Parts: sequence; structure tokens; C-alpha cells
Amino acid sequence: MGSTTRRRRLASFIGATALAVTAGGALACPAGAATNVDFATHCIPPAVAGIPPIDGTTTASIAVDNTSPKVGDTVTVTYTVVKPAASNPTAIALPADIMTPTGKVTLGGAQTGAVTVAGPKKNDPVPGNGAFPSFSMTGTFKVTSPGAITLSPGDYNIHTSYILELDTPCTVITPPAPVSETVTATDANPVNERDIALGSASGKPGDSVTVTGSKFTPGTTVTLAGRSGAAQTADTATATADSSGAFSGSLVVSDKTTTGVVAYEGSAYSDAKGAGPKAYVVIDDTPVPDGSQKVTTTVKAGTLSMSQAGDAVSLSAVDYGKGGASTGDLNKVTVQDFRGGPAGWSLTAKVTDFTGPGAKIDAGALSWSPACATKAGSPSTCQAGSTGTVGSSGATLASTPNGTLTGGEFTVDAGLSLNVPAFTPPGTYSGVLTLTLS
Repeated sequence: MGSTTRRRRLASFIGATALAVTAGGALACPAGAATNVDFATHCIPPAVAGIPPIDGTTTASIAVDNTSPKVGDTVTVTYTVVKPAASNPTAIALPADIMTPTGKVTLGGAQTGAVTVAGPKKNDPVPGNGAFPSFSMTGTFKVTSPGAITLSPGDYNIHTSYILELDTPCTVITPPAPVSETVTATDANPVNERDIALGSASGKPGDSVTVTGSKFTPGTTVTLAGRSGAAQTADTATATADSSGAFSGSLVVSDKTTTGVVAYEGSAYSDAKGAGPKAYVVIDDTPVPDGSQKVTTTVKAGTLSMSQAGDAVSLSAVDYGKGGASTGDLNKVTVQDFRGGPAGWSLTAKVTDFTGPGAKIDAGALSWSPACATKAGSPSTCQAGSTGTVGSSGATLASTPNGTLTGGEFTVDAGLSLNVPAFTPPGTYSGVLTLTLS
């Protein structure tokens, strides 16, 4: 019995080194074949195994289910270790289904951060001195930026459940590893580049104002119209865009409540096919009758500002050796837009790496779930940013769109989650999250 027990323990320790090593039962790859890449790997077996670190070459690939996503889409990622860095170094066979792989995929280019991936507890038996089979791990990420997004294999870990529960982390010696896959993301809604300019910003009732436009659909009929706040007035005219999408036309403005002029394609104004409003004021020069007094007042434009409920956030603690999500909440931010113009606003944030006692946690490990509330009566409606990675490149926390008349008061917050690697040295880690309102 003593000899059998020793063999089983030795087998469990070897199973723990398998990370370089690894697990089988590869998952089916999603659509979007990727390129195999090689990278130097440093694997640390559990101390109880008495086996020195393993340095070797890992061959891996990244595949995705959608190589042409739109901003806002969720992409499924499969990280496959095609050829682990080592083979079974002993004559002792390892049983099936004892290994559970987890890892990270590194994003670069138009969107940075890391994707957490995990595989099933499933591997084929490994014969003594035999090669370890490949294994796959899957995860998802939400596309937050348009452009080319690169995906590279990252660190990975094998958890073994054979006699003892053990972990063997493997890290990329010179990160990032080579790019294995690239996806090209596009905006969910095409950018509207239509624009107009006015020959003058004011006039008497019945005066004509010249309206010029650019980047409209070539050959299309463009409607020119006055605006009174958010409502269109009865003052309209038409012009025709030339082969380059430019036009020039005249609009007679008679409505004394006019605050701006717009131009648009189609039967009604839309943000997708319109431009403006550009500010225009009708100067009422109607004589004041005898015995009367003309009373006027002025509404002054204010500023765009923000304030926050505090400047320190404490995330929940995680255990050394386990790591995982360290969670908390962003201090509430109040945004006041008292400008009274057509421009919306955007509140973005970026974070530094989290530094601590002799180590750091990458900025890409911080993710959030934004929320935004609009105070009743506000002309604009606040839109929360996308759930996902914050990172050092930054992400949008909240925003309001451009409009005829914008403004209001808004409350913004977010749930925070820092993915702490399992064997991060104990201690306190701090990073700085910087908010920018524009």
C-alpha cells in the first residue's frame, strides 16, 4: 500500500507540471481559422512536486467566431495550446479528466486589454513518457472600438485534481506573444459627416440666408429648414447636391422664434442624414406702438462641469493562490451641462497599472459595468458606456448625443472588477483612474 500511495502522489505532482504541459479534450474551434504561433514559456510546478521550473516553447493559436464584428458585438475567442512546452517526464501514466485549463488572451491595436478564457475538466490519459495532448479554452469580449484588434496568446494555468488540488502557472517570457488572429471592427452606425454653414448668423424677418453644405449624397434633393428649438418652422427651401455632395441654396427666414437652420435628405430631419442646426437669430425690428413698452430678458449660457462623491475606492480582497475578481463601485459622478447649445458630452476614463509590493497588475485587468441616470426635465438623455475593459487606453463611461438643444443634470457610476492573477504577491495594489469630461 505504501508503494502504491507514493506512485499516486508522484503522478499527481507530475500532472500538476503538465501545464507546460497540459490538458486534452480540445474544444471545437469557432469559425475564423487562426495562425499557429510559437512563444517562450516559463512554467512553475507546485513546490510540493520538487520539480524545477520548465522553460520551453509553446505552440498555440487564437480563433474567433466573427472576424468582422461591429462595435457593441460580443466575440467568442478560443485559445488552443497546440503543442505544450513539455512531455510527461516519467514512466508513470496520468489518468483522464484531471486537468482544468484557464488563461488570458491579450488584445492590442484598436482595443487593448485581456480576455479571460477557460476550458473543461477533460483530458485524455497521458502515457508514461508520452506527449501531452493539446487543449482549448474559450471566453468572450465586447467590441468597444472600431479598427483592427489583434489577439495574442497570453499566460495560462493548469489546475489538477488528482489526489491533491494543485496549480501550475505558465507565463509568456517576453510578452506579448506573437499575434495569432486579427479582427476588424466597424462602427455599428456609419459616421454622418454631412455639414452646413450659414452666410450670416442673424437677419430681419423675411431676410434670406445663404446655406452651403458638404458630404451629402450626390444628386440628392436637400431640404433647408428653420428650427425653433426642437421643432421645425414653416420656413423651408430646397437645393440639389452636386456630384461631390456639395450644395448652395437660400432660405427665407420669417418666423421670429427661429433659433437655427438645418439641412437634410429625405422627408424629415434625422441624425443619420441631416446636418445642423446652425445658430440663427431673427432680429425683431417691429416698431413699438405709442404708449407701449417692449420687455426683454436674457438667458445666459452656463458651463459643462462634473463633481464626484469621493476620490478613493476600496475593492474587495482576494486570496493569494486563488486570485479572481476584486470588486467595488466607482464613486458617483454628477455631470451638469448648462451650456444650452447643440453639443452633447462624453465622460471617459483610463487607468494606470496597479502597483504593489514587488509586482503589478496590468491596467487591462480592470473592467466596469457603467450606469447613468438623467434628472427629470433635462433636454438630453444620458447613455451609459459599454461593459468591458477600462485599460490604459481608456473607455467611455457615459455620454449624451448632439441635438438641437442639449443640457441637463446626470448621475454616473459603475461597478468595478479587477481580475487579480492567482499568485500575485500579498499586499496592497493601487492604480489611478482618471476621468475626462469633454
